[in-house]
Amino acid sequence: MDASKVPSPVKRVVHLGSRSYGRLTAPARMTPSFLICGGQRCGTTSLYRALAAHPTVLKAVLHKGVHYFDVSYERGKGWYRGHFPLQRSAERVRTKYGVEAQTFESSPYYMYHPQAAARIAADLPGAKLVVLVRDPVERAYSQHHHELARGFEHERDFGNALALEPPRLHRQEHKLATDPTYYSFAHQHHAYRSRGEYARYLSVMAQHVGRERIHVVESERFFTEPEKTYDEVCSFLGLRLDLGHPAFERHNARPRQADMDPGLRRDLTNYFATHDEALITWLGRVPIWRQA
Repeated sequence: MDASKVPSPVKRVVHLGSRSYGRLTAPARMTPSFLICGGQRCGTTSLYRALAAHPTVLKAVLHKGVHYFDVSYERGKGWYRGHFPLQRSAERVRTKYGVEAQTFESSPYYMYHPQAAARIAADLPGAKLVVLVRDPVERAYSQHHHELARGFEHERDFGNALALEPPRLHRQEHKLATDPTYYSFAHQHHAYRSRGEYARYLSVMAQHVGRERIHVVESERFFTEPEKTYDEVCSFLGLRLDLGHPAFERHNARPRQADMDPGLRRDLTNYFATHDEALITWLGRVPIWRQA
């Protein structure tokens, strides 16, 4: 049966049973050697699918985003490890290809949650992080459409949603940073402008895991030069490059009802100027969306 046609209650029961089994078998399961940590609406699903197609990579068992290090950390390591393949699957990869198998997941909120990087550093020492960045103006607009479509945003006007962002997010980052049990719906779903301040979040991640363990990818380049960009990611992750390329597809793209107001686009472009400039030290060049 097509999984997309399975009723949601049935899916929930199946997932619950799988997670319970996963927790019981956690000691026999793999742990991630890398994570896709964000950014949101930057092509993470497309890169996830491409990397999951690598013959020596085994993806998370149930779904791409486990959201352990951001909103589910209280569930514990056993719960987390239960989401990943059994060691016997890794042994089959080792036998066939002569290299160690790797497993991973993709949770775009990891990049933004104030406690996620420290948790990753503590629980997955040595794990590498892949981060995608995109024109922050386009990213913000795309996120607004995405949240509307999912029913997580009720302000249909993008300009009004941006105006609401400061009061919605007031002290939310501080509360998340100081209270490990705190959850903020607004911080996860309504941070349109602040999500595009990429260098700020990358710097925090580097403080915890080390700059050498972070690889930054421009999503525009991934979609225009997928083979080259994919090979660079594989090299960073220590994956073999001689096993071919997957079929590169674009996932989770949503059609727009209308283009952004030109004045609002200009204001956002100006707002992100210093943040984009700070990305140069990560990319080694001016971001693609700032190039003439």
